[in-house]
Amino acid sequence: MLDTPFSLTGKTVLVTGASSGLGAHFARVAQRAGANLVVAARRVERLEQLAGELQQNGGDALAVSLDVTRRDSVEEAFDTAQARFGHIDVVINNAGIGDPGRFTELSEEQWHSMLSTNLDGVFRVAQCASQRLIKAGRGGSIINIASILGLRVGTGLSHYCTAKAGVVQLTKAMALELARHGIRVNAIAPGYFKTEMNSDYFDSEAGEGYIRERVPMRRLGQLQELDGPLLLLASEASAFMTGSIIAVDGGHLVNPL
Repeated sequence: MLDTPFSLTGKTVLVTGASSGLGAHFARVAQRAGANLVVAARRVERLEQLAGELQQNGGDALAVSLDVTRRDSVEEAFDTAQARFGHIDVVINNAGIGDPGRFTELSEEQWHSMLSTNLDGVFRVAQCASQRLIKAGRGGSIINIASILGLRVGTGLSHYCTAKAGVVQLTKAMALELARHGIRVNAIAPGYFKTEMNSDYFDSEAGEGYIRERVPMRRLGQLQELDGPLLLLASEASAFMTGSIIAVDGGHLVNPL
């Protein structure tokens, strides 16, 4: 447990998309910093395993079913979390999907599915959280997980880039409106980190070549390299930060065109 400005002791943190990848990692990081955890996603069996692990490590954790594409599911998840912990202090808005496809070949269904999860889902969770924080007269921190693909573009990812660019702008707009309520809204824009979603590509010769050629540090990120930015934004160490987009990408964004 951290006894520093980065401590989350006494805070309750809700992480969406927590059944695997970045979300599960973020939950473990927050628990080590002293937080109570609400881990939320559609795959409840995985969430229950994660919650059990967090509890074995000395934390208090609750697994809740959450489908960010449905408003009723979002509201029910917050109701369940608040019944257990009383309030949510920090939201890590991480749920998302990946579904590569060339622009001319994308179906309407693919387009709407991507935006419904990766942009609309962020909106639904953030709005629900902020409405409840305002009603309770509490400040808090909302951390939206964007991507460097919301700041630049990649081939075969027009719908994903559009959704993540929306997350970047939504973060800034929310920060402007919610600052008066003591609610800070920031985003992390990760570069390339190996997860279940992309491991096949980055294990391939093409994927390894891409990283060597395009990322100045010539490697993928390690999940623990997101811990510092996450704890900064979740804790009181960033008390005067809102509307910030922190890129963690090995210099990928500054690579010359």
